[in-house]
Amino acid sequence: MQSLKTLIRRFSAYFIKGLLLIAPIGLTVYVVYLSVRFVRDLFPSDLLFPSIVIVLLGTAFLGWLGTLLIQTPILQLIDKALERIPLVKFIYTSIRDLMSAFMGNEKRFNKPVMVRMGDSEGVYKLGFITQKNLKILGIQDEICAVYMPHSYNFSGNLFLVESSRIKPIDASTEDVMKFIVSGGVTRI
Repeated sequence: MQSLKTLIRRFSAYFIKGLLLIAPIGLTVYVVYLSVRFVRDLFPSDLLFPSIVIVLLGTAFLGWLGTLLIQTPILQLIDKALERIPLVKFIYTSIRDLMSAFMGNEKRFNKPVMVRMGDSEGVYKLGFITQKNLKILGIQDEICAVYMPHSYNFSGNLFLVESSRIKPIDASTEDVMKFIVSGGVTRI
């Protein structure tokens, strides 16, 4: 009886996760299909290509217009409001800067490195140089800031590391991040 409940609970959880994965894709495909059908009804034609082009251009135009007139001003208002609240400002700006470092236009995790850990020669940790120069903190030149993400987690630690212990890696940032986050099991 207990194993049946466990099986049902697991099935339900996987079913919901599956819906969460396919719902956005399914709804997107359905909306595009309805849009193409609508355009074909407005401009009858035997060719499907013009309808698809009109839908793609129209959708891109709406995305641009929405970003320009709605999303950007609203986000700027929220940003300014959150930056005025003392404790919230610290948390919000830290999270915002971390997210933009990973995904924004100003990606800052673009220098993957391998850092020798401790005194042993055979233990290394992967990370990303975030600051080559720590003069702003009053720290000598040969110390770098290295962010080391945790595996299977959206967190990490910032270490201040002597430059002599850092070795640049000739690999893409995405591949190194996938390798770290997957615990080294991903194939790159």
